[in-house]
Amino acid sequence: MNPMTPILAAAQTDTATLNSLDWLAIALYFSVLLGVAWWVVKRGKDTAADYFLAGRNLGWWVIGASIFASNIGSEHIVGLAGSGAKDGVAMAHYELHAWCLLVLAWVFVPFYARSLVFTMPEFLERRFSTSSRYVLSIVSLVTFVVSKIAVGIFAGGVVFSTLLPEMQLHLGGITINSFWIGSVAVIILTGLYTTLGGMRAVAYNDAVQVLVLICGSATLTFYGLYKLGGWHELRVLCGSDMFNLWKPMTPPGVESTWAPVLERAADGQVVKQAWYFNSHYPWLGMLICAPVIGLWYWCTDQYIVQRALAAPNEKVARRGSIFASFLKLFPPYLFIIPGMICFALVKSGKVPELSANFDAQNAFPLLVKHLLPAGLRGLVVAGLLSALMGSLAGVFNACSTLFTVDLYEKLKPGASQSQIVRTGRIATTIMVLIALMWIPVVQGAHSLYDYLQSVQGYLAPPIFVVFFFGVFWKRLNAKGCLWAMVVGFALGIFRMLVDTPVTMKLGGFANGYTPGSFLWIINNINFQYFSILITLVSAVVMIAVSYASPDPDYVRIKNLTFGTTTTEDKAKTYASWDWREVAASGLILVCILGAYLYFRG
Repeated sequence: MNPMTPILAAAQTDTATLNSLDWLAIALYFSVLLGVAWWVVKRGKDTAADYFLAGRNLGWWVIGASIFASNIGSEHIVGLAGSGAKDGVAMAHYELHAWCLLVLAWVFVPFYARSLVFTMPEFLERRFSTSSRYVLSIVSLVTFVVSKIAVGIFAGGVVFSTLLPEMQLHLGGITINSFWIGSVAVIILTGLYTTLGGMRAVAYNDAVQVLVLICGSATLTFYGLYKLGGWHELRVLCGSDMFNLWKPMTPPGVESTWAPVLERAADGQVVKQAWYFNSHYPWLGMLICAPVIGLWYWCTDQYIVQRALAAPNEKVARRGSIFASFLKLFPPYLFIIPGMICFALVKSGKVPELSANFDAQNAFPLLVKHLLPAGLRGLVVAGLLSALMGSLAGVFNACSTLFTVDLYEKLKPGASQSQIVRTGRIATTIMVLIALMWIPVVQGAHSLYDYLQSVQGYLAPPIFVVFFFGVFWKRLNAKGCLWAMVVGFALGIFRMLVDTPVTMKLGGFANGYTPGSFLWIINNINFQYFSILITLVSAVVMIAVSYASPDPDYVRIKNLTFGTTTTEDKAKTYASWDWREVAASGLILVCILGAYLYFRG
């Protein structure tokens, strides 16, 4: 049976909502949050370095907590729980990428620390060319708008519409429901402390949010298991397939991965078009595509790496990245498992209210609403809202940094520090408005987290290629980098343009393209396989163009690749290593391996 379908009929509709104790817990939390933001604003300086990188003076624990809190946002709590309710632990592959943060800590941090850059496009300019910087800046901004900002706003609306469905606002003859009220409220609350305090406010508030987030989600997980009857009962009700990380290439019983299959209703009308080359989360896609997206995200994405750039030196940046890697071990158990618990409770009928309202996408807020007592429910809602805001705050600051440092300052080199900061705030506001208009595309997707991973799968590969190949292969030059990004991004945007009309069910595309046509094939290829294709094409283009053109200037790229790093700088990096950092990294790898061995069905 498809886990997206409610399994039991509704007995009655629960009207539980937030009460005074819940609102008191939420109010206390936000009072602390705003207090921290005000303290940061009072001690900060109105300079670009302070606003965008907190004066490069953050401690390792703040950096680690900020990386984790920015990553574990709306798309993780709402999206991962929804994925767990539909597909089990399949998406845990992406969450077990804690090892990618170790790559950031041990491989990339030395290069970033030595270069003293503000942004990832700035680093790419130093390694390759100014043109590469512009291309990456623009594509990164597009990625932020259509994925991180739009998804964050959408998830905020999902939380409000689930917890407060009766909330409405009447403006003239227009009725605004709780989804849009929640979406706008999350933007306003987050924007207040982000635009005022910049990176320092984001980082310190993230440190506060991590504690609330982990405690609140852990409480819900344990409470759900207690209500269900324990871990064994969860395994029995969900079945071995939902506990299997390695999904088959094709659904059971299907011989050919290329065979189109049409499911028809009794009257002969096509109700579903399936191409089994598009099997959801196949093991091959997870094995190759997931690490590409993970390494791009954790090692080269401005949204994450900006925290490491705010460290005073590479030792602090490395320790912060390792601490974030440790925190990253928790999401499978704090977010995916609650989604599976929600599915199991619906299946068992132990909480009839869940059966009445079950929707996989709303699994986490539904558990909060129908499972937790008053007061405790408010604490978990505070944790949920903290994640929503932390994720959006991080991307707001990353957007303003990219736009001002990589574009505005280039166009207006004589701008004052206050002008740069003000421009960053205005740019972020404009991108938020664009993201609001993109929400209908997110609403039409298979699931929230599935949408996020597919968009990243289309846009991340060329960035992964130019950064990793560029650092490890000194022979690759500016022309190779530029053409790899242009060709790779063209392929990714083409796939998004093909998918969007079907996702939004526009006009004649409501039922998809004509079966067997070129666009139908493109639309039905699993997003992970298409991402692998983009990666391979980008790599081939970069290598071919580089070797067909002159060598790069090795003096200019000194200390920007392994092959051009001086012996003195290598010695400084090695001298900063500590046995405790090595031991912590080894322990994290053991924990990841243990999870892979356990979740085998």
